[in-house]
Order: sequence, then C-alpha cells, then structure tokens
Amino acid sequence: MRRRPRRLSLLLPLLALAWSAHAGVTLQVDGIDGPLKAAVIDRVALSQYAKRDVTAAQASRLYQRAPAQAQSALRPYGYYDASVSGDLRHVGNDWQVTLHVKPGEPVKVSQVELRLDKTAAAIAPIRHAQHAIERLKGKPLNDATYEAARDALSAQLTANGFLDARLVTHRVEVTRADRRAVIKLAWDTGPRYRYGKVDFEGSQFNPGFLDRYVPFKSGDYFSQDQLLALQQALNGADYFAVVNVLPGVDEARHGVVDVSVQLAPAKRTIYTGGPFIGTDTGLGVRGGIERRWVNRNGHKWKNELVLAQRLKTLSTLYTIPLPGPNQRSYNVGANFRDSDTITSQSRTLELVGNETRQWRGWIRTLGAHALDGTFTVGKRGNEPDNTPGIEHGRSAEVFAEASLSRKQADNPGFVHRGWSLSLAARSTAGSLLSDASFSQLTADAKWIRAFGAKQRNRLILRGSAGVTWTNDFTALPPQLRFFAGGDRSVRGYGYQSIGPRNSYDRVIGGQNLLVFSTEVEHYFTRDWGMAAFVDTGNAFTGTDYRPKIGAGLGVRWRSPVGMIRVDVGTPIHDPRKHGIELHVVIGPDL
Repeated sequence: MRRRPRRLSLLLPLLALAWSAHAGVTLQVDGIDGPLKAAVIDRVALSQYAKRDVTAAQASRLYQRAPAQAQSALRPYGYYDASVSGDLRHVGNDWQVTLHVKPGEPVKVSQVELRLDKTAAAIAPIRHAQHAIERLKGKPLNDATYEAARDALSAQLTANGFLDARLVTHRVEVTRADRRAVIKLAWDTGPRYRYGKVDFEGSQFNPGFLDRYVPFKSGDYFSQDQLLALQQALNGADYFAVVNVLPGVDEARHGVVDVSVQLAPAKRTIYTGGPFIGTDTGLGVRGGIERRWVNRNGHKWKNELVLAQRLKTLSTLYTIPLPGPNQRSYNVGANFRDSDTITSQSRTLELVGNETRQWRGWIRTLGAHALDGTFTVGKRGNEPDNTPGIEHGRSAEVFAEASLSRKQADNPGFVHRGWSLSLAARSTAGSLLSDASFSQLTADAKWIRAFGAKQRNRLILRGSAGVTWTNDFTALPPQLRFFAGGDRSVRGYGYQSIGPRNSYDRVIGGQNLLVFSTEVEHYFTRDWGMAAFVDTGNAFTGTDYRPKIGAGLGVRWRSPVGMIRVDVGTPIHDPRKHGIELHVVIGPDL
C-alpha cells in the first residue's frame, strides 16, 4: 500500500509534461475573402505560430487577443464595426483556431475638403492628381488608397516646380455612428521655381553643342519630366558612358534652379562583328566600324559589312548634327545590296540624303533616294536565269521620302508595356531620272502588353500595310514591291514567298500589302518562355486580297545578347503549301 503513492507521484510529472507538450497553431478565417482575409491573417499574431511550438497557455493568450487584432486589421479598409468570434480546439498535436468575421458596413468618404493654390491646380498633372483624391468621395475609406493619392499630389507639386510645397493639413475625420469620413487636406505650395543655367561638365565637344539636347530654356518652369528627357536624350546620343543630370535644388535661390550635367565620354571608336543566323538571310557574318564622334562638332560616321547566304550589303552613313532645338541632323550615305530570296534577286546601289529631327514627339525624316541596279523576279530556288516565267529588269529610280516614327517602352530590353509606329511616303514626283513613276505609302505598327500573375504573359499585336500607285509596275525593283512571308510577316511561309503571280504562276510581288499578327507569350522563368501565334496577310494588286494564314509555336530566350525567338510555323488551309517553316530572329522587341 505504501508503494502506490510513490508510483502516482512519478506519473504526475509525466502527465504534466504531456499536457504542456509543444504544438503548432492552425488559423482559419471565414466570413471575409480577398485582401480583407489576407490583412486579418497577417495582423493576427496566431498566424506566426503555424510552424512554431506553443504551450496550451500561450495558445489561450494568443486566442484571446485575436478578435481585437482582427478588428484592428480591418479598420484601414474602412470597416470600423466588425465583430469577431472564434473557436479554439485541440486537434491531434496542434491547436486549431477559427475566427468568424462579420465586417459590417464600411465607412464611406462623405466629403473631401482640399485646399490648393489655383496656379498649381491649373497644371495638368497636378490637376489629375487632385481629381484622383476628389474621386475618393462616395467610396469606402481605404487608408492605403488615400495615402497613395495624397502622396501622389505632393510628388506632382515637387515634379512641377513647387519645391517648397508643404502639406499643412492632413486629417481624416471618421464618424463611426454615421459610417462616414471627411478627408481634409491643404498644401502651402510656395513659389514655382524656374530653370537657371545648364552646365555640362566633362564634355568633349565645342561649347554650346550639347544645348541641342536640352528640352527647356532658362526661365522655363522647373519640371522633372524635362530633366528625365534631357537624361534620355544624352544617353540616346551615344556620346557618353556616364550621364548624371543633377538639379541644384538645395542651392536654389530666388526661385531659380541651376542644372549640372556630369558627363564622361564613351569609347570613341567601336568595332562590332560576329556570326549570325536568320531564316530570312541564312548563316552569315557581320562587321562594323563606328566613329561615335568624328570631331568636336559631334559628327558621326558608321560603316557596316554583311555577308550572308542570301544577303550581302556594304553601307556607310555620315551624320552632321545641327545646332538649335529638335535635335536636327543631316545624313548622307550609300548602300550596296545583293539580295537573293526564294522569289527574287537584286543587285542595287542606293544613295541617300536626308534631314532628321524630333517633331511633336516623333522622329521626322525628309530626304531623297537614288536607286540603280538589276533585278530578277519570279524565281523558284536556284533555277537558271533563262527559265520561262522568270522576269529580268534594270531600274533607276530617284524619289523623295518622308517618314515619321515613334516608340514607347517601359523597358527596352524586355517590354511589358510599349508600342511602335512607323509611317512612310515615297514618290518620284515627276522625276525625269526615274524609269517608272510611282508613289507609295507604308505603315508598320507593334503593340505589347504584359498581363497575368507576375507579368509573365505578353500579348503582342503586329501589323503592316502598304499601297503603291505606278505607271509601270514591271520597272520597279523588288525593294519597291510588296511581298509577304517570313520571320516578320506571315510565319509558316518562306521569306517573300507569297504575293501576286505572273502567267507562269511565279511570285513577282504586288502593289499593296496587308499583314496582321497575334502572339501570346508565357514565361516559365525570367529568361525562358514559349509563344503561340497566328499570322495572316498577303501582298496583292488592286482589290484581289486573299490572305494567307500561318500558325505555330515558338521558344523565347532572353539571352545575354538579346531576345532570341525560334518559331515553327505551318500554313493553314493552303493547297499550295504544306509542312513547316523554321524562323529564327535575334533582336529587341521594338
């Protein structure tokens, strides 16, 4: 009888240890979903113990605090009257907590009182930021949305020259009984600053040359967007390895901000070269020499040689930047081209002279071309030149050309949001030096948007159009005719392999062009993805438009040398064409 108490005394500590054994906590929340549920889980301390051991006493204390923590998590979203109840259960070795949340009706913004200087409110970016705050009226109060809108207006004041702007009133008055909130904001904007002088430090050019890149004048109102435009223009000029645009805000006096631009010259002469492959051109090698600046006036000179299976070119281009606004330049160059496609062959020399400038956000080019050479159309592979149906010609054309181009991209290396558009018009305009009179209009467009989780998908739309008026189409060389098919046209067909045919059923090109493409990309990792595409279009003469359709799949690789696209396409419902075509393209998105 005396031994039993001893055994019992040994068991009691074991039972106590079992009762105090450590266990994790599983938290479940019902009654709400989406951001509200995520906010509650993030705020409730219990959620931090899912993989941590807790005692029964700790679990009980955490559980008792959870309702108040959940209510606190909902207030930034406007839910001030939420009720929270819960259950605490011991399931196996773990504790399970379930919170039942009734958020109630949210507090809504009933009034926005915003005081801002009229001069500042008249500036478009500031006005838009002000309207974003005013549009909060009638919506549930959301602290994050309110603070983002408030800070956006403060940022726009600074970006547009109100460097001394202060937020003097920022209150949100909540009446819980009426479930309404009043936002009260007021800014003391102070004076609007203007630009002073711009100093370029480290430039290798004559004084005043770099003024052509400055998008503002001394005395204009300060704007961060214009400073960014200056930075981009100097980087785009390709003269400098380092460009730092530094507004002297801290040293500003009497409402005037001087700007310092720190520069370091880039390497003056660059040599490029190496092998490449493209299904339109075949295997080849490319070499180039570029003089980034020839003299202290900023002249440029670029030369390139391309030797490929189906294309050989030798080109030179000399650029003379002009003083004054709009980044004007004169350009003179020459290009020898020997092209051998599936359907045509040409050997031409082209001389060009033009003026380029920025014009209302576009790059505008006005110039003249002189083109002379021999050509063959209607080929089918490596046939003898005397094969019936193959047409031979020699052409000399002197024509004027005007073009507009523009592109926008959030990231040139890999575009999430961006587009490009190019328009061109060519005409001999009654030139007596041309073998044929013609006028031509062309347009090329591309649009890219990323979508989905982590922006891992992209929708890419592309289109090309052209129309030609001429008194002698047979005298036009292949460069001035339209063909379809190839890497950047209708995939599933060879380069320039589709278009109008002659009486021998051979492709000779057309006067008009219309091509569209839709492509969807999905990236499994940062650098690797796949694509699915459908292309449609054709070259044609008159109104006889019979679009060809090609579809297929591709692989995308963001390689160290740029985007590499490998596509496999096949014609759809075409009795003339069967099988697949491989397409390889290396280069930027836009």
